[in-house]
Amino acid sequence: MRKNRSSTIQQFIKAPDQKENNKNTELSPEDLELGKLSDNDFRAAIIKKLNEVERKIEKQAEFWSYFTKEIEIIKKNQTEFLEMKNTMDQIKQNTDSLNARVDNIEEQISIIEDGQAEWRQTEEERELRIKKNEENLREIMDSMRSNNIRIIGIPENMEKENGAESVLNEIIEENFPNLGINGEMCVEEGFRSPRFVNVKDLLQGT
Repeated sequence: MRKNRSSTIQQFIKAPDQKENNKNTELSPEDLELGKLSDNDFRAAIIKKLNEVERKIEKQAEFWSYFTKEIEIIKKNQTEFLEMKNTMDQIKQNTDSLNARVDNIEEQISIIEDGQAEWRQTEEERELRIKKNEENLREIMDSMRSNNIRIIGIPENMEKENGAESVLNEIIEENFPNLGINGEMCVEEGFRSPRFVNVKDLLQGT
C-alpha cells in the first residue's frame, strides 16, 4: 500500500516537471516523507498540495488576464497613435497646401501692386506730356501772332506771366461787373491781335 502510494506521489509530482523541462525525476526528501504518513495525513497533504497548485494556477490565470489586458491597451494605444499620426500628416498636408495658396496670393498681390505703381508712373508721365504739349502749343500759337502789340494800360510782363486769357478775364470783370452771370467768368482762349498788313505796301514791294 505504501509502495503504491509512493509511486502515485512520484507520478503526481514529477509529471509536470517532465512535461516542462524533462528535469531529474528523483523524489525530494519532503516527498519521501509523504510516503510515511498515515492515510488521513497523506490525504491532508495531497489536498494541501492541490490547493497550492490551484492557487498557483489562479495566480497564473490572473497574470495572463492582466497581461492580456495590457496587450489590449497597448494595441489600443498603438491604434490611437497611428490615427493621431495620420491626422497630423493630414494637417501637415493641409498646412502645406494653405502655405502654397498664401504664397500664390502674395505673388499675385505683388504683381498687382507693381502694375499699379507702373500705371501711376505712366499716368504721371502722360499728364506731364499733356502739360508740355499744351505749353508747346501755346508757344506755337503765340509765335504765329504779333508780339509787339500790347494792351494799353497793362504791363507787358504781366501778360507774359498770366497769359492773355487771364488778362482778358480781368478786363471783363472790371468793366462789365453787372452782366448777370453767376460764378466766375472764364475766357476759353485769348490771343494777341495779328499784325496789320497794308496791301499797298505789299503790292509796292512786288
